[in-house]
Amino acid sequence: MFAVALWSFVGAATLLVGAAVALRWEVPMRGVGLIMGFGAGTLIAAVAFDLTVVAYQEAGDWPVFVGLLGGAGTFWAGDWLLERRTGGEDPVVGTTVAGPSLVLGALLDGIPESVAIGTTLIGGSNVSVAMVVAVAISNIPEGLAATTGLRQSGMRGTRIVTIWGVVVALSVAAALVGYAVLGDAPADAVAVTQAFAGGAILAMLANAMMPDAYRNGGREVGLVTVVGFIISSFLAGQS
Repeated sequence: MFAVALWSFVGAATLLVGAAVALRWEVPMRGVGLIMGFGAGTLIAAVAFDLTVVAYQEAGDWPVFVGLLGGAGTFWAGDWLLERRTGGEDPVVGTTVAGPSLVLGALLDGIPESVAIGTTLIGGSNVSVAMVVAVAISNIPEGLAATTGLRQSGMRGTRIVTIWGVVVALSVAAALVGYAVLGDAPADAVAVTQAFAGGAILAMLANAMMPDAYRNGGREVGLVTVVGFIISSFLAGQS
C-alpha cells in the first residue's frame, strides 16, 4: 500500500510543480502547449503498453472492450457536466484561462490516472515507470494553465496551493481504494479496471489535452507528441 501511495503521489504531485512555476513566473502559453503535447504522447504510449495490452493478455477481448468504452463514457459524462457548470465556456482561449474549470478537469482525469498507476502494482508487480512518468509530465501543464487562470481571477497563492493539495490527496486516495478493492479480485475485474482507466485517459486526451496543446503550441506539437510517445514506449519496454 505504501508503494501505491508513493507512486500515485509522485504522478499527481507535479500539479503542484506546475502551480509553483505559474505562481513564480509568467509562462508563455506556447510553452504550455508544447509540454501538453509531449505529455499527451507519453500518456498514449503508457495507456497502450501498460494498461490495454496488459489487460488484453490477462483477460482477452471483452473485458478490455467493456472497460475502454466504460472509461470513455464516464469521462464524457463528467466532461458534459463540467461544460454545463461553466456554461459551455472554453477553458483556454489565448492567454485567458478558466482556472476553476481546469481544476475540476484535472481532478476528473487525475483519478483514473492515479488508479492506473495503482493497478500496475497489483500482484506484487513493479510499478510501471512509463505510466508514472507519463502522468507526472502531463500534470505539469495542467497545473500551469489552471493556476494562471486562478491568479487572473485574483485568488491568493496560498489558496491555490491548498486547492492543488486537495486534488493530489484525492488522487492518491483513489489509487489506494482501487488497489485495495482489486488486490484479490479476479483477472477479468482487474483487466476491466485497467481498460476503464485507459479509456478515460484517452477520452481526456482527445477532448481536452491535445486540442489545447495544438491551439497553444502550434504544429510543432505533433513533433513533441511523437517524441513523448517514443520515450514512454521505451520506458514501458524496460519496466
